[in-house]
Amino acid sequence: MAIVSIHKVSYPESKNEFRLKGGSRILGYIRQFSATEKVILGVLVITAAFSALAMTGMISSYFLIEVPGKGGQIREGLVGLPHNINPVLAITDVDNDIATLVYSGLMKYDGQDLETDLAESYKISDDGLVYAFKLKSGLYFQDGTPLTSDDIAYTIQKIQDPGLRSPLRSNWTDVTTTVIGPLEIKFTLKKPFRPFLTNTTVGILPKHIWSSMNNDQFALDERNIEPIGSGPYKIASIERKSNIQVEYRLTTWTKYYSKKPYIPTISFVFFADRDKALSALETKTIDSLGSISPSEAVGLDENVNSDYEIRTTTLPRIFGLFFNQNQNPVLADKNVREALEMTVDREALVKTILLGYGLAIDGPLPEYAKSINQNNLETRNDLSSAIPLLEKAGAVYLLEKNGWKKNVTTGIYEKKNAKNVVQSLIFDIYTVDTPDLKKTAEMIRDSWKALGASVEVKVFESADLYQNIIKTRKYDILLFGEHIGKDNDIYAFWHSSQRNAPGLNVAMYTNNKVDALLDEIRTSDDAQIREKKYVELKEIIKKDIPAIFLYSPNFIYVTPKSLGGLDLGSLITASDRLNSIQNWYVNTEKIWKIFVNKI
Repeated sequence: MAIVSIHKVSYPESKNEFRLKGGSRILGYIRQFSATEKVILGVLVITAAFSALAMTGMISSYFLIEVPGKGGQIREGLVGLPHNINPVLAITDVDNDIATLVYSGLMKYDGQDLETDLAESYKISDDGLVYAFKLKSGLYFQDGTPLTSDDIAYTIQKIQDPGLRSPLRSNWTDVTTTVIGPLEIKFTLKKPFRPFLTNTTVGILPKHIWSSMNNDQFALDERNIEPIGSGPYKIASIERKSNIQVEYRLTTWTKYYSKKPYIPTISFVFFADRDKALSALETKTIDSLGSISPSEAVGLDENVNSDYEIRTTTLPRIFGLFFNQNQNPVLADKNVREALEMTVDREALVKTILLGYGLAIDGPLPEYAKSINQNNLETRNDLSSAIPLLEKAGAVYLLEKNGWKKNVTTGIYEKKNAKNVVQSLIFDIYTVDTPDLKKTAEMIRDSWKALGASVEVKVFESADLYQNIIKTRKYDILLFGEHIGKDNDIYAFWHSSQRNAPGLNVAMYTNNKVDALLDEIRTSDDAQIREKKYVELKEIIKKDIPAIFLYSPNFIYVTPKSLGGLDLGSLITASDRLNSIQNWYVNTEKIWKIFVNKI
């Protein structure tokens, strides 16, 4: 039988064990406390612990900073359907919005600053005629095909093709494109054109997809609604109902060459009309909605408990009344034009038509806007009272001083011309059939009738107005809007060479000094000189009164309150709001301040 011996083994205390010096003595003292003293001690210990935690939180919050975080999504409503998500053909806001995210160009706008995009660098020759670009290396389209200078040359070739009728064709007239190498390309102009660099923001098409098509196929190919570009987002899915697109889901593209967006998913939901889009906003089917009207903005702003907010900025759009002095001889009388201008109350138009969402202007550029208090939404009930009494009296005095007399029977001013023929203040206002412009024309008509003129408002559909009225220059006064580019180039609107279609000098204005100033502005690289010439140009135009400038409406955008990083400071078109998409975020996170610059 085996005998088992059991020995008691003692182990030395671990040198790593933590012990409070004098802890046994302290515990001995605590055991001697009364029940009340133990409770008081416990409260003090707990209070001290919470205080320490609070101080730790305060210290952490001092050294931590909130920064944009990745994640989340945006669902934006668009009115209409995509037809040409193609930078060469895109015209509508829907097409341009999606194209802005899917495609990228040599250059891009970041706020007001023009910076390189696909281009790594560029050089402009001393004479301002040659623009040479070097591309970044490792550029790819979203199907994995490399992007080279051949793709850029092909895109410009299609823009210049007269058979394709690209809306960008006029930007590239008389420009020669030369491919130097896979990553190098240059453009040669016939004469200096300072704003040319802005043209290179156009999105680039993949030549390997499009080059085998003729113009008819190019315009009808399904890739116009299923685009492949090189931008920060690519089409992930398209939801259709009865063969009609109802939603595009875009996700960030993993091989994008620049800063990747924080928000991984952007969805565009399409609606047949604005009422359906607004309803979807209220039911939270969508998060954001752009280009809403002032009346819609006022209605939405009343919902103080909503998850969205209204953001606005003034677009460089100039709305005014343009006189056709060739069509109606009465308007060739400068005194008549001046009297008519004196009786237009611009601030009343902004308050009544735009409900405060806009600026009254008195010149051909947004910089010359008058300040209007956007929160003052007071309107006039009696439209005829829109004429300030002193200004009306001044207009009456001006007319009568220069031989105009009011017909006691008709109440209309009349005057005999040099041929002894009686002329009357009778003319028409032509405009497009939109609620705001129609109401603007009616307010001005009523003001001019109160002065002593016979005025009729004639309204046309957009295509009809351009084809049969603007293009043929068959109008007395045109209520019209001009979209001014980021470079403030107004050559097409005021240079005498643009008097006939497709030029946009709809006042058919001719002034040799203005022509010279416009040419000088286009070629000068000195911002101070350009500004000085713009001021001089504005004063000349104001003195000649070829038009009455009215207002610049705001771009009104509804976004989630949680959306950060949005820059609306320098929009030209509604789609420009997406230029800052890489900076948008809906999530945030906190990091130590010392790491902020390393993100």
